[in-house]
Amino acid sequence: MTALFALATSLLWGLADFGGGLLTRRTPALTVVVVSQSIAVVVLGALVVATGGWSEAGPQLWFAVAAGLVGPVAMLAFYKALALGPMGVVSPLGSIGVAVPVGVGLVLGERPGLLQFVGILVAVAGVCLAGGPQFRGAPVQRQAIALTLLAAFGFGAVMALIAEASTTLTGLFLALFVQRVTNVTAGGIALLVSVRRGSPALPADGFPWRSLPALAFVGLADVAANGTYSIAAQHGPVTVAAVLASLYPVVTAVAARGLLRERLRAIQAAGAGLALVGTVLLASG
Repeated sequence: MTALFALATSLLWGLADFGGGLLTRRTPALTVVVVSQSIAVVVLGALVVATGGWSEAGPQLWFAVAAGLVGPVAMLAFYKALALGPMGVVSPLGSIGVAVPVGVGLVLGERPGLLQFVGILVAVAGVCLAGGPQFRGAPVQRQAIALTLLAAFGFGAVMALIAEASTTLTGLFLALFVQRVTNVTAGGIALLVSVRRGSPALPADGFPWRSLPALAFVGLADVAANGTYSIAAQHGPVTVAAVLASLYPVVTAVAARGLLRERLRAIQAAGAGLALVGTVLLASG
């Protein structure tokens, strides 16, 4: 169950990153974050009411609040990085954030077996190579790398925090709702400050109504990914769940190859193969 839900997390995050990266090429990243997460708040609010999730309220929701504060910063940095550089290069670097939940798992006493340890090393190496990372280039490329590293730490922190925010399914709905409300509040304040400083909140042609379905998909896929990761972390070792969930850059790179015709270099293909081998080792360990 851990492997299944963690791999579902990778698929959802990979597709959400791909969609978010495309949207921020025409719409300001803060607007993408606020609108997509607002749609997620509405859906999650309905789920909380329908399942009676309010009964699960407790001190553990502070973890969800913390995740909600860190999330927009990480998401904004990542979307800006995706808009600056090729998705197949930027996205794999974001997987470095897996070190945060893996480190938390090790501190809490988890000790993966030899096969799983090898799988972790192989999978992480594969994900990093899957983007054919390039550390040379123009200042814009260096800026994209810096933003990606900031986002990676934030994503890793969110993974660790959301896993502590609930222990039941209805509690998970409530935790995700609180996280997203915090996301929208923090992102909305940042958007207001940005507008007052002269940055546009919308594209030149106005609100991107045609992009509303894509914005909804990005927000809901990101929420669903947080949910499946939380379930994976609760039913198995966090060290395994975190690494398998961090295979999402491979999904983003493949989507970029299929839809944007971004060519995969030999190192990217080899990285994708290593990530697959690491996944098998982790799932069978």
